[in-house]
Amino acid sequence: MFDHGIALPHHRLHVVPAVVALASPAWQREVWLDPDRFEDLDYTVHVLFDDFCDADDPRPWLGQCLRSEEEVELMARLGAAYGTVQASVGADARDEVYLDSPGWSAVVAAAARLAQVLIANDQAALCNLHDAGHRRPPSAVPVVSAGPDLSSSGRTG
Repeated sequence: MFDHGIALPHHRLHVVPAVVALASPAWQREVWLDPDRFEDLDYTVHVLFDDFCDADDPRPWLGQCLRSEEEVELMARLGAAYGTVQASVGADARDEVYLDSPGWSAVVAAAARLAQVLIANDQAALCNLHDAGHRRPPSAVPVVSAGPDLSSSGRTG
């Protein structure tokens, strides 16, 4: 795999969770169908098709928010699977109708495979940065735990 790097890492921070949400039927039912939650299918679709990528035509996003040819191919498969369901239920159908559609399992399967690749590629990119000597961003302040002080003077027990 050749990692093209990404020019728009903040876009990817939206794309990966959206794909993971599409890969999780439990999340979809618990979150998307809850009227008190912000996230729903419409939000997820806008992330992947309009705002941060284009699952119908992901090729231009290679090197932008997609790292590899495999990610491009899998995003296109996800876009096609979603398009098939949308064509069968109608663009204005409620989320429940999409989730209950016979073709929805193909969307979930495509998203699950893509999620695996996205996350594996991000992990590989992080490992490569670490191996190249980048331990944390230069401007980052180390995170200090807010837990109990377990130094010799503050140790209990």
